[in-house]
Order: sequence, then structure tokens, then C-alpha cells
Amino acid sequence: MPFKTILKDLVKTVPGASGAILADWEGEAVEQFCLYDDFELKVLGAHKGILLNHFKELHAGLPAGDLEGVVITTATQHVIVGAIGPDYSLVMTLNRSAILGLALYRFRKALELLVKEIC
Repeated sequence: MPFKTILKDLVKTVPGASGAILADWEGEAVEQFCLYDDFELKVLGAHKGILLNHFKELHAGLPAGDLEGVVITTATQHVIVGAIGPDYSLVMTLNRSAILGLALYRFRKALELLVKEIC
């Protein structure tokens, strides 16, 4: 399944979702789908992917296992960031009023599809 289709389905099936981006280990966009400015999503995706890598390094060696993802909440939005193997990340943006549980469920399903395509 093409990356764009996976990202579009993710955004369209989560009420309040505004964008999703697949980025590589350098923070470069591989593919994205959003309901706002593409450039803004690319910048956000790059920065959040870098943060995920830092969190993974900080978490390495702890008995809980490898870090799979994080949720960052601000005054106006949630950002979900997940690892796809060692080299890629998926970032999704949502309105603060979005149902986070549903978003996480759909996000994990999208991660599974992307892992099958990439790894």
C-alpha cells in the first residue's frame, strides 16, 4: 500500500486529526498528508523525529524495553510520534479536542502497515 494512502487514511479516520508525516532518520519527509501547510508539517515532522531519537537514546538500556513512541501535548494540540524501525518515524498532529485513545489506536494500525512496507 502506498505511503500516501496510509497517511491519508490515518488523518481521515481520526476526527480532529490535521496531518501525518513519515520522516527518515535525518528528519527529511518521505511522504505526508495534511489539511494545512505542507511546509509547516515538514518542519514539525523533522523536529519531532529528532526528539524521538533523543528520547530513544535516553531510554536505552532501561528494563522497560525499547521506546516505541511519545505523545506531546500543548495548549492547542496533541502530537503523536512513533518509531518505524531504527530509521523512520511517523508523526501525527491533532486538535487538542480530538479523542486521543482513538487516535492512538489508528496511529498504531498505521505504524503496523508502514512497518510492513519499510522493514
